[in-house]
Amino acid sequence: MEELQKSFDLHGLMNVEVFYWWCVALMFAIHAGFLFYEMGISRVKNVMASAMKNLLTLAVVIPSFFFVGWWIYNAFPDGFIPRLNDGFALGALPWSANMGPNLADHASGVFWAAFALFAATTASILSGAVIERIRMSAFLILATVLGSFIWILGAAWGWHGQGWMLTKLGYHDVAASGVVHTIAGFFALGVLINLGPRIGKYVKQRSITIAGHNLPNVFLGLMLIYIGFFGFLGGCLIFNVGSDWMTIYGTPATLSAFAFNALMGFAGGIIGCYLSSKSDPMWSMSGGLAGFISVGAGLDLYHPGLAFLIGAIGGLLAPFIGKLLDRGKIDDPVGAIALHGFVGVWGVIAVGLFASGYPNVSGPEISLLGQVVGALVMVLLGIVPGYAVSWVLKKANALRIPPEVEVLGLDIVEMPASPYPEGIPPTPESIPSGLGQPLRPKSVKS
Repeated sequence: MEELQKSFDLHGLMNVEVFYWWCVALMFAIHAGFLFYEMGISRVKNVMASAMKNLLTLAVVIPSFFFVGWWIYNAFPDGFIPRLNDGFALGALPWSANMGPNLADHASGVFWAAFALFAATTASILSGAVIERIRMSAFLILATVLGSFIWILGAAWGWHGQGWMLTKLGYHDVAASGVVHTIAGFFALGVLINLGPRIGKYVKQRSITIAGHNLPNVFLGLMLIYIGFFGFLGGCLIFNVGSDWMTIYGTPATLSAFAFNALMGFAGGIIGCYLSSKSDPMWSMSGGLAGFISVGAGLDLYHPGLAFLIGAIGGLLAPFIGKLLDRGKIDDPVGAIALHGFVGVWGVIAVGLFASGYPNVSGPEISLLGQVVGALVMVLLGIVPGYAVSWVLKKANALRIPPEVEVLGLDIVEMPASPYPEGIPPTPESIPSGLGQPLRPKSVKS
């Protein structure tokens, strides 16, 4: 019987290993989606730079998360003081036996990989908000800080089974509306305050539309992101061998609950954005994100009808908030701050409004106060370091590309490459400035 139990446990672990393996594979679709989305929303002169930025996000965040980020998650659930002698923290150090090809360990690598892709996704949310004007080096520094230091600290506090936000506040955020999306959205806001708008975006207190060169690419990118979201959501579940699925907090859950509520929230978000934006194509298509993020924090708790309503409210909010930010001269071409930051806050607070009193395994029950305080913590954890790090880069003249380079386009100066070599070359004479008149700089410095 003992041998049979061992065999069952090993078989269960191998199933878990395969499950997370495919969650990780699906999450790569998110990055393919961000790549297409940002290429489409960019002007021709910046297409290759936008693509390269997404590729390099993966390349810098994955190793930095391996060496530092995974240890932060396991060492900092209590706040800013690490658990130096904790077994999980020691096992997350890069030289630990758990962090290599240990044939007896079927879980650590794939679970780390899921978190590494969460980290890269968080960093990629920043990518779209800063297109067409940020230095590549500055972006990679900010992406590393966000993906391997900041969001994972929030995850240690609000996702870890012993995180202080769970044990003290009863914080509930199963699919990371706050831990990933709120932090990333407000980190982007902090950066954009220092980065400033694109040349030609605001003239005489008027916002000028700078259209992307390929709206179908935007649609394709968002559809790929939606496909990848199912890997993201699957990675938010944990399987107890010999038992059943549970959330990151140890509370019971099923893939069925996630499927019902994710799809209903998705549909509600699209309808909400469609109505609120008066059928604007980009906002309408982005509504699926608003829906996923709105229901994410309570994905395990809602009735599907309620999930549809919560997603629709998030969809109604996103374009409205996007317009307010635009009036404040926050140039966010993809709506990342509205969709991820503010809708993420709505997702966290919605749990307090609709699921107060639900018990947690450890700590107090879910409450509106706990969710509001938790959302505020995530906002501050995003905007403060986002502003601080970008401010330092700005003072060092290392944040933004020179104006003459911005006019010419990043592809010519930083790549150099053309996305459509058989089409019209992106020369100064053929590049619209956003005002309908071409700009001809006297000189260009690389």
